[in-house]
Amino acid sequence: MTTITNIDDLRVLAKRRVPKMFYDYVDSGSWTESTYKANTDDFQKIKLRQKVARNMEGRTLTRTMLGTAMTMPVAIAPTGLTGMIHPDGEILAARALANFGCRYTLSTMSICSLEDIAEQVAKPFWFQLYVMRDRDFMLSLIERSKAAGCDALTVTLDLQIIGQRHKDLKNGLSVPPKPTLKNWINLFTKQAWCWKMLKTKHRSFGNIVGHVKGIDDPSSLFSWTSKQFDPTLNWNDLEWIKKAWGGKLIVKGILDAEDAKIAANSGADAIIVSNHGGRQLDGACSSIQVLPSIVEALKESAVEVWLDSGIRSGQDVLKAIALGAQGTLIGRAYLYGLGAMGEAGVTKALEIIRNELDLTMAFCGLTDINQVDQHILLESTIPHL
Repeated sequence: MTTITNIDDLRVLAKRRVPKMFYDYVDSGSWTESTYKANTDDFQKIKLRQKVARNMEGRTLTRTMLGTAMTMPVAIAPTGLTGMIHPDGEILAARALANFGCRYTLSTMSICSLEDIAEQVAKPFWFQLYVMRDRDFMLSLIERSKAAGCDALTVTLDLQIIGQRHKDLKNGLSVPPKPTLKNWINLFTKQAWCWKMLKTKHRSFGNIVGHVKGIDDPSSLFSWTSKQFDPTLNWNDLEWIKKAWGGKLIVKGILDAEDAKIAANSGADAIIVSNHGGRQLDGACSSIQVLPSIVEALKESAVEVWLDSGIRSGQDVLKAIALGAQGTLIGRAYLYGLGAMGEAGVTKALEIIRNELDLTMAFCGLTDINQVDQHILLESTIPHL
């Protein structure tokens, strides 16, 4: 493939280059994958209104997310195991985002650590925190985030328990990869990935190994992490985290207007309308379907509403902004680029989305992303719950 014109081109290339267990980890949802599919399908149902004979010069996509000016209203959603999609993946992606003028979010379950990103990128980024049973470890992550220069903390609320992802179970997903015959055969076909992985020191969960007593081999790591996600998580925990953090707080995993109001009252500065990319509750609504109701619920609030799950193009970003989102986040779209071409692939994914966003906004008769609202959408196609 010599010419890459859209995100799906990157996906096809990533599938060729990334080991199956890690590609499937990215490109799958839970159970029947109905919500995973609805996330993208529902964007396509929303239609745009074309405007002509408008001055299209001087277009700008600059927009703020939590007071930070972005070259476009797109940040990176936290994604675990990114360093297994491409060796040193978190470092490469964070560098690409910093150079592009957008924000990167590092996952708790990343391969490269907070300290790795701070050292190798040396620009502000966000950190995503899971609520774990080990509260002392959570506090240490919060302090490490401050030391690494993170200027916002994201708390994911929809992973108290893990959704059943059939492909991961069938592939025997693990970090490092399990040396089964099936996995070895597949790895042999991904020689470039293997060679780069041999050359890096980052092959395990960098935010955990070396920071938790007794975690010194793959089996102890797996045993510890499998028991840490806390099913007792509640809104009091969010207030406790806000107090411990003391800075800007982003709450991820909101699909319900009532939950959005509670999150706002619990200290959130921004909420992310998200169904975890269709990886948790199969059968839940798509993120874009519930976005208008959540925007309406928080219209009197200073809390920003963002959206992730399902964005594969700049047109999807524009539709989310038109429906009231202050910003958006992408996960799979940039991971496809990372798996396809490393740092250059992440940059390419961002360039594709920016170009599509810019051109579509112009075709809808506008030159400033901050002017975009529901008027650019065909009213009969706007989602209503």
